[in-house]
Amino acid sequence: MRRKTFDRREAREAYLLLLPFGIFFALFVLYPIVRSILDSFTDYSLSSRAFTGLRNYVRLFTNDKAFLLSIRNTLLYAAGSIVPLMLLGLTAALLVNWKNAGMYLARAALMTPYVTSLVAVSLVWLFLYDPTSGAFNKVLAILGLPRQQFLYDRTQALWCLVVMNVWKNLGYVMILYLAALQSVPQALLEAAQLDGAGYFARLRKITLPHLRPISYLLFTTLTVECFKTFEPVRVMTSGGPVNATTTITYQIYLRAFSEFKLGYASAMSVVLLLIVLAVTLLNLKLGHQLDGEDGV
Repeated sequence: MRRKTFDRREAREAYLLLLPFGIFFALFVLYPIVRSILDSFTDYSLSSRAFTGLRNYVRLFTNDKAFLLSIRNTLLYAAGSIVPLMLLGLTAALLVNWKNAGMYLARAALMTPYVTSLVAVSLVWLFLYDPTSGAFNKVLAILGLPRQQFLYDRTQALWCLVVMNVWKNLGYVMILYLAALQSVPQALLEAAQLDGAGYFARLRKITLPHLRPISYLLFTTLTVECFKTFEPVRVMTSGGPVNATTTITYQIYLRAFSEFKLGYASAMSVVLLLIVLAVTLLNLKLGHQLDGEDGV
């Protein structure tokens, strides 16, 4: 009886401790999501609101070419960023996984871009990409190569943003992989080495399987970050040239805060939420299947 009373008291204390977070989550996460979903079925603007059913969604996928292009651009941006980030981040983590002063400096250098303001980084890269006085074109001129328009070229602009994104977030991926490398059982690595397994055999059979959980986490977080990209587009290209770099979040911003079509922007937000949710669930399902097959 005393045990049950004690458990109930512990449960009440736990709920009281969780209450502030629950209130915060309800007010600033759950309520905005529900409100956006409800507003997506209206023509909500600053002056009026009327129920329109699925009209906003029909318009999105039939008449709004800019939004369809933004989905394509966002998918390309995510694919072009996530794969290089995970490969380069893992490579960097393996290279700096040594305890000496030089490696500590290398880790700090790779982490510096990540902790720097994204707006500041965007401004710096905007100057680097400048077609007349940018550092990249100066290097091309020294090498005798033709100057490039970079952000003003429809075929190059989006990939220029991808390069900047990879450079900025490489440290984040590296530090997570580096932390995961510290948890790989050294006894297994030493035993494999004694059995004659080379470095790449140990990497493939022992290290990489132990890094799989962090890889799933990185894929999910990087996907979310790529799909909500806004600052580089706003600062560097404003969605141009000719919507070549417009993203879903930038289209939401334009519809909500330039045209004040809040109901239409809410419909875009719901589509973005569903896309990110689908990618996340697919990643989790694939991860569980692979772990089940390999017994990891």
